[in-house]
Amino acid sequence: MTTPNRLPPITRQQMRPDQISMLDAILAGPRKNLNGPFVAWIHSPPLGELAQRLGAFCRYETGLPLRLSELAILVTAACWQSQAEWFIHLPIAIEAGIAPELAEQIRLGATPSFVAADEALVWRFASALYRDKRVADDTYAKACEMFGLQVVVNLVGLLGYYALVAMTLNTFGMRAEGQDEQALPFAEASPSPP
Repeated sequence: MTTPNRLPPITRQQMRPDQISMLDAILAGPRKNLNGPFVAWIHSPPLGELAQRLGAFCRYETGLPLRLSELAILVTAACWQSQAEWFIHLPIAIEAGIAPELAEQIRLGATPSFVAADEALVWRFASALYRDKRVADDTYAKACEMFGLQVVVNLVGLLGYYALVAMTLNTFGMRAEGQDEQALPFAEASPSPP
């Protein structure tokens, strides 16, 4: 992860023991790198430690297949127009089985033409929650029928966690390692004053 100008650079030698502990936990965990919001969260180890543990659960243990988890993450990245989140998760989603043309439709804000019913349902659920701040009864019932209540609860957690990731990445202007500033997936808009 590149260090944006909104965050002061910090080396391991400059870190407090709680920052080193968090850094070591991230590097020893399933991610094994700091690509994502961790460069920001290292400045608040209590938040970072809790968030990275929640993130490991949301990414690897929700009960959803990786293909559907990554689809939900792409919907989140598109909703928040999170440059780094999209850049990091697009290749993972495609490798997990999301068709590139569906990912492109999501990036553009179009309604994707899904073939797989489970993909269509995850997209509908996530899109409704972000757009309407609610999920319609029929969508909720179909999700519970298809995935089970526990997985639906976990899906909501995954969406919330990746919204936190997107907000962190956007607030601090973070980019992923190797991300080309000239080919960002979303137009970079200037925030409006309050």
